[in-house]
Amino acid sequence: MRPFTYDAPDTVADALDALAAAGPGAKFLAGGTTLYDLMKLGVEAPPAVVDVHRLPELSQIDSTGTDELVFGAGARMADVAEDPVVTRDYPALAESLAKAASQQLREMATVGGNLLQRTRCTYFRHGEPFACNKREPGSGCAAIGGLDRAHAVLGTSDACIATFPGDWPVALLAFDAQVDVLGPDGARTVALADLYREPGQRPDLETTLRPQELLLRIRVPATPTGRGSTYHKIRDRESYAFALASAAAAVALHADGTVADVRIGLGGVATRPWRAAEAEQALLGQPLTAETARQAGEAAFAAARPGRENGFKIELGIRTVADALRIAGERATR
Repeated sequence: MRPFTYDAPDTVADALDALAAAGPGAKFLAGGTTLYDLMKLGVEAPPAVVDVHRLPELSQIDSTGTDELVFGAGARMADVAEDPVVTRDYPALAESLAKAASQQLREMATVGGNLLQRTRCTYFRHGEPFACNKREPGSGCAAIGGLDRAHAVLGTSDACIATFPGDWPVALLAFDAQVDVLGPDGARTVALADLYREPGQRPDLETTLRPQELLLRIRVPATPTGRGSTYHKIRDRESYAFALASAAAAVALHADGTVADVRIGLGGVATRPWRAAEAEQALLGQPLTAETARQAGEAAFAAARPGRENGFKIELGIRTVADALRIAGERATR
C-alpha cells in the first residue's frame, strides 16, 4: 500500500490552492479511470490527490452557441456523446466518444481527463525489468526492436515509439479545438495541436501543461464541416478495444463536388494525436473519389517509419483514411 491524502474542494480556486499546498507530485483526480489504474500499476504514486469531479464549474456543456461548442473538462464522456447538437452536427465528436470505451466507463470518465490519458504500451505499463523512457528517462525503450505491433509509425523517435491511445482528442484536433487552463501563473488558452509533445529525447514530457495547471474547458469552433464528418476506428475487436488505426474526417464540398474544406486527424498510429495536413492539402480542390481519397491516405503516411511488426499499419491507415473520407463525403451531400 502507498498512502496518499485526499481532498475534495468545492471550487476551482480551492482546488488549485489544495494542489499547491499538497506539494510536488500531487495530482488532480476527475473520473479516476486513468489515474487509479496508473497508481495500481506503480506508474503514478502521488502523495496527494485533489478530487475535482464534483465541481459544477467544470461540468457544463454548451452546444447552443453560434461561434463555438464549449465542454467543461469535468463533463462526462457519455453526456457529451449523447448531446443532441453534437450527435446531429458533429458526428465525428460523438462517435469518437461512443467508440472509446464501455458505457460504464463513459458514465464516469471525463472529457478533460480523456485528453490526458497515457499510453497503453505494455512495456510502459509493466515496468521493470523492461526499459521505458516514459517511466524512467534515459533507461531506454524496450519496444524498439521488441513487440511493437500496436506501436506508432508516425512521430516516433529513437527514444520512444509508444502510441497515443485516445479517440476523442483525434476528433477534436480535426476541428481545431482549444483548451482553457488555469494555474499558478493565471489562465491561458492552448490550441489542442500545441497541447501534446512528440517524444523526442524526453518521452516522459507528454504535454505542454505547466506544473499545477488544471484543464477547465474544451472549445470547438463551429463549422459547417461538422455535419459531413465521421470517426472511423479499426481495432482487433468491435467493442472496447484501442485503435490499430483510426481517422477523424470532416468534409465540405462545392456544388460541383470538389472539396472546399477537409480536416483529417489520425489515431492509433502516432505518438500523439496526429493532424494529416499533407492529406488535407492533397484533397483541396479535388473531386472526392475513391482514387483521390486513397491518394490522401498515402500522403498521410508518406513519412511513416514502421518497426518490426507494425508495418501493416501503413496500408491499414491508408485504407482507414480513405474509408473515413468516403463516409464523411456521403454525409456532406445529405
